[in-house]
Amino acid sequence: MEASQVEEQEPEMAAAEAVEKPSKPSKKKPSRKKESAEAVEKPSKKKPSKKKEEGEEKPEQKPEAEKTEGGETPKPTAAEEKPVKTQKRDEGMFAVLHIYSSKNNTILHLTDVTGAETIALKSGGQIVKSQREESSPYAAMQAASQISAVMREKGISTINIKVRAPGGHNGPKYPGKGVQAAIRALSRSGIRIGRIEDVTPLPHGGCRPKGGKRGRRV
Repeated sequence: MEASQVEEQEPEMAAAEAVEKPSKPSKKKPSRKKESAEAVEKPSKKKPSKKKEEGEEKPEQKPEAEKTEGGETPKPTAAEEKPVKTQKRDEGMFAVLHIYSSKNNTILHLTDVTGAETIALKSGGQIVKSQREESSPYAAMQAASQISAVMREKGISTINIKVRAPGGHNGPKYPGKGVQAAIRALSRSGIRIGRIEDVTPLPHGGCRPKGGKRGRRV
């Protein structure tokens, strides 16, 4: 009886082992998947950490290397250096020269920028003795040279010129001969001329001009 019981137990144990054997690999399979998932995750976690460490180390190493070289701080480059402020040269004072030129005379009137203060006043009548030569280019040139000498004494280097003819309702609208000669003499003397304006007064429906309906009869 004992032998028969042992024989009966042996197939039962073998059947139990056969049932248990497939269960073992089923337990190991998820473990392999987990291991493979961990193996995939590990390098992904390490890569950004290396980049971060490298990115953090680079800016820290640069200033240390610069400071340690020779024990002195490096000199700034030309781009980093601040621009040097250059001293502006003294350009002198500004003034306005009013030139009145007609058939009878040429008057040069030098004033400040506002026109309220007179600095110098010269005319062709101060240069020549005869009245017929007062409006000549020679008289205007000499008067301009005297005005330029006064400008140098006062420290004036730049002027604006305002040219005026008699104008009005009954006068000529064009200046005389002395204007061009005076401006040429001023430019040759080394004075800078900024702007030349024509300030001849023009009528706007004022008085009736002389001469009648048919004009002046010659």
